[in-house]
Amino acid sequence: HEQLLKMMEERMMDVEQKLRLVKRLLQDKVNQLKEQLSKNTKADAMVKDLYVENAQLLKALEMTEQRQKTAEKKNYLLEEKIANLNKIVKNLASPSFS
Repeated sequence: HEQLLKMMEERMMDVEQKLRLVKRLLQDKVNQLKEQLSKNTKADAMVKDLYVENAQLLKALEMTEQRQKTAEKKNYLLEEKIANLNKIVKNLASPSFS
């Protein structure tokens, strides 16, 4: 009877030791998952910030391209006006010298 009791105590100590080991492993896993969650949260915030920044840059690029097109049109019109003014000046200058 005493030997059975001793075996049960040893078995219980073994089970308690294994339980402590499992608890420690679980706590390590919980800590690892918390750290990963923190990293994922930071990465998610960075992705959102980059998404917003990208949208702003695309809008700025679109506006810049529109301004460039407008400037090119104005430049073309000015070049036409200059060419026409040169023709007028040439025509005005020709009769006075003849």
